[in-house]
This record gives sequence, structure tokens and C-alpha cells, in this order.
Amino acid sequence: MDDFFLYNTRTRKIEALAQREPGKIRMYTCGPTVYHFAHIGNLRSYVMEDVLEKALSYAGYEVTRAMNITDVGHLVSDADTGEDKMLLGAKREHKSVMEIASFYTDAFFADCEKLNVKRPKIVERATSCIGDYVALIERLFERGYAYAAGGNVYFDTSKLNEYHVLTRHKSGELFSAVRDNVEEDANKRNKADFALWFTKSKFDGQELRWESPWGLGYPGWHIECSAISMKHLGEYLDLHCGGVDNIFPHHTNEIAQSEAALGHAWCAHWFHVHHLTQKSGKMSKSSGEFLTLSLLEERGYPPPAYRYFCLQSHYRKPLEFSFEALDNANAAYRKLLKRVSELRDEGDYGEAAAAAFRKGFSAALCNDLNTAKALSVVYDVIKSDASGKTKLAVLREFDGVFSLGLGEVGAEATAPDEAFARLVEAKIAERNAARARKDFKWADAIRDELAAFGVSIKDGHEGTAWSFGEGGMKV
Repeated sequence: MDDFFLYNTRTRKIEALAQREPGKIRMYTCGPTVYHFAHIGNLRSYVMEDVLEKALSYAGYEVTRAMNITDVGHLVSDADTGEDKMLLGAKREHKSVMEIASFYTDAFFADCEKLNVKRPKIVERATSCIGDYVALIERLFERGYAYAAGGNVYFDTSKLNEYHVLTRHKSGELFSAVRDNVEEDANKRNKADFALWFTKSKFDGQELRWESPWGLGYPGWHIECSAISMKHLGEYLDLHCGGVDNIFPHHTNEIAQSEAALGHAWCAHWFHVHHLTQKSGKMSKSSGEFLTLSLLEERGYPPPAYRYFCLQSHYRKPLEFSFEALDNANAAYRKLLKRVSELRDEGDYGEAAAAAFRKGFSAALCNDLNTAKALSVVYDVIKSDASGKTKLAVLREFDGVFSLGLGEVGAEATAPDEAFARLVEAKIAERNAARARKDFKWADAIRDELAAFGVSIKDGHEGTAWSFGEGGMKV
């Protein structure tokens, strides 16, 4: 088992990932608020968290990962003001909140599947844990950290010795910076206090409400992640993940309420993925116009090409998106597939060569998840003098982390396997979509790419037929 070093937002250092139980990692990922489609900036975080989980497994750790699905309680403002995002989605589409939640949960996991993002072992909807929130809030009352005011329940941040452990700000600094134009909640004792439970006194139009000791209402956003994590992963968490926009106030509040309730340190390591940006700034849904994975597909980009685009950059750096940059990543990804497809499972397996490649790959991943450097090892394997058998074995092993489909393209020239056939069918579907929107330049490029793979295609009234190699398989 290799030591795994990651930047820890809490300590501001790259340090070895500690485990409360040696060899086991309890990992929590903040999941989506399912009121709209995920934009590709959201998906960057989930791609990198997926790579992290798979890299930890590759390094020999047993990972148990949990994720929430926020289907209630996430307000449009960090200051506990505005509408619940789920209610906002329901009004926008004239559907019930649960219809919105079901549709966009399915859409999120469909995007994840296209990007080869593994579904976490534990996925919990916020609305299924109301009793857990109530119990946790009651515990905060017992320990003197919660108070009721104006019909709602709040966490009292003045009782903490240190509130801004992730941001290193002094009390009030963040609020003056980000909340000047936000209506303040007069019920709060302190500006930094946050809601644990809302009642009908505040949101009479809320569709989802439950009975509680404090009245008919629903939980605040922050309480759900603490309660769900404790429910499935216990009182000690090894690794908590999310985007940098979660650092404040969401993760800051999670730490506050969790450690106040437990009476001890809660999570040892905090992993945050930086923003995907555009020239106009951070990608977000607030403008009403944002890029989805489906939109990229409509423009001819296969989802793994976007995954490759993400892997080229370090997770702690802002990644600027443009279609020109995605074009470059897509071209590089296609060339990579082509080069792997040209390998043949021939020669003797070279254990020494494979071990050297594994060492370089693991060293890159275990040094703050340096995916760009690990990707360079993939190219080193392809360019090396190792046998085809060695190269294919190692690349398939590495693709257990990268999930780019590299293990599906190293086929024999005269007998394509099922995985290769699926790849060709996907390319043909992509080409047909390009032709339908009259993007013939892109359609021709796909035809040329398939030809480079040894695939010939013929269009007819009943669709597109293809064959592989001279005298090879015909479909």
C-alpha cells in the first residue's frame, strides 16, 4: 500500500492522508442539488472525485464513499434567505418538487455514467433522513449550540472558539465581503449563525414539510451532510470532498455543527476541486445559460473527451473552458485511442517494465493527485520498447483509474471484440448526429477517424453498415 499525499484545505498543506482504521478510507462527497441539470463545471468536481476514489483503490486502500442528493433545504442565498432551490425548480417547470427531484437525479446519474464516474457505494436523499436531522439538532440543543428564534432554529457560532477553520478569516470578514447586498435575518443572534431548521413561520409556500419539536417545517441545507455522513460513515470521517465554492459557508458550517455535536474532531482531510471558468468568469447556473454534457454531445464531443480535458489539469487550479480548448483535448483523446488500437497483444509480458510504469503512475497520483503527470506515463507506456502484451496489460490497469475506455480498443486486427464494436457504433451514432445537423465537416472527420482504426463504413437506406479490416467483421 502506497502512502497517499493530498492537499488538505484545513491545514493548507500537502500531507499524508490519515486513516482512523489503517488501509480504510471513509470518504464523503457533497452531492448535487437536483433542481436543474448539472453544468460541466459541476461535473468537473465529480470527475476528479471519481478519479480520487479510484486512485485510492489503485494505491491499495479500501474506500467507502457516501454522497447525498439534496432534494430539500438548499436556499438560493448563503445567508439563509430566498427560496428553496427545489421549489424554484418546481415553479419553473410547473411540476411537484418530488417530480423535479426524481427527473434531475436521474439526469445527474446519466451524465455520470456517460463520463464513467462510478456511483458511490452509498447514495442518500436528503428527504429520507428527517429523523436523523431532528436527532442531531436536539443534540446541539443539549450541548448549548442551538437556539430557537422567530419560529426557526439556528446554530450559535459565538459558542465556538474557532469558526473559520477552513477559510482562516476573522469573524465578520467573509460576511462583509459577500453579503452586503443580502437581506439579513433579524432572528439571528450573530451574523455568522446559520439555520438548522425552518418552520412554516418563514416559508408558508414550502411544499415539503415535516413535524418537528420546533414546528412544521424542513431542515436547513448544511445539517443534511453532517447527519448523512454520521449515519453511514460514523463519528469520524477520513476524507470530505467538494468544490471550492462549498468551502464557505457549507463546509465551514458542517465542521461547526458536527464537532459541536460530537465533542471531538470530525474530519481529518478536506479535498476541494477548483472552478471551471470561462472568459466571462466562473461557470454557474445563476445566469440561466450554462453548458451541459448533453449540449457538448449535441456539438459532437463524446463525454470521455471532456473527462480527458479535466485530467489534463490539476484539480487545485482553475480550468478555463473554451470550445477551442475542448477541440484540442478531443483531438488528443482520439489520437490516444487510435494509438492504443494499434497495439497488439503480442510478445512476452515484461514484469520489470510493467513495474517501472506502475511506479511512475502511482507516484504521480499519490503526489496530490497529479493527473496530468500520470497521463504522461500513459504516453510513456505507448512510446516504450515494451511488448504489446505488456503495454496493453499496463494500460488496462491504468484505465481502472482514468476510465477513458483505453482497455476497450486494443483489439486484434481481424476480430474486433464486443467493446471495440460498441466504440465503433458510438462513433457512427456521433457521425449520424453530425450529419443530421448538417455539420458535414465533423461527419467527415469521424469517417476519417474510423478509417484510421481500419473501419470502413457505407451509408444506405437502412442505415450505416461497417466492416473492420480487409475481409474482417461486417455489421
